[in-house]
Order: sequence, then C-alpha cells, then structure tokens
Amino acid sequence: MTRVKKGVNANKSRKNVLKQVKGYRFGRSTKEKMAIEAIAHAGTYAFAHRRDKKTDRRQLFNVRIGAGLLGSGISYSKFIGGLKKANIALDRKILSGLAESHPAIFSKIVEKTK
Repeated sequence: MTRVKKGVNANKSRKNVLKQVKGYRFGRSTKEKMAIEAIAHAGTYAFAHRRDKKTDRRQLFNVRIGAGLLGSGISYSKFIGGLKKANIALDRKILSGLAESHPAIFSKIVEKTK
C-alpha cells in the first residue's frame, strides 16, 4: 500500500476550526487545541442559553401583564383565573403585547374578567 501523508487534510481541518473561532480572545483564536475546546464549550452554552432565553421571555410577558393591571385594581393571579373562567383563550404573549401597545383593548379584557 502506498504511503499517505496527512498534511493537506490536517491543514484543511485546522483552517476550518480556526475560521469558527475568529474573534475569540487570546490563544483560543490561534491555537488549534484551545480552539477545539472553545468550540465545544460555545456549543454547550448556546444550547443552554437558548432555553434560558425562552424562560426570560415568559417572565417578561408576566411582568408586562402585571404592569398593565396596576391601575385596574386586580391582581395578576385573579386576572389569569378570571380569563380561564370567562373562556378567553389568549396566551400571555398576546396579552403582554396588548397591555403594552393597546391599553384600551387590554382594559376591556380586564373588565370582562372581573
């Protein structure tokens, strides 16, 4: 069998790894071994933080709804309970958007839940 040297393939894989870590600080952007580890950690953090971002959005919706309810004299939990009793099937994302940009419509919904 003929001898195969891996110079071309090694350079190609090194180039691809270093392209992914462009902009990283210190040796992580220039040294192959550190770059490979940096890519692995970055992927893990990206996966976890996509989940965290969803949680943060849901919390923001609840805060916006609560802020919209301040002048109406009803608490957040009573409002959500009233929505379920009145069979109003709007999710928290829609309600927070209404509370922020269309307060008149939101106040009509609040009146129906009382």
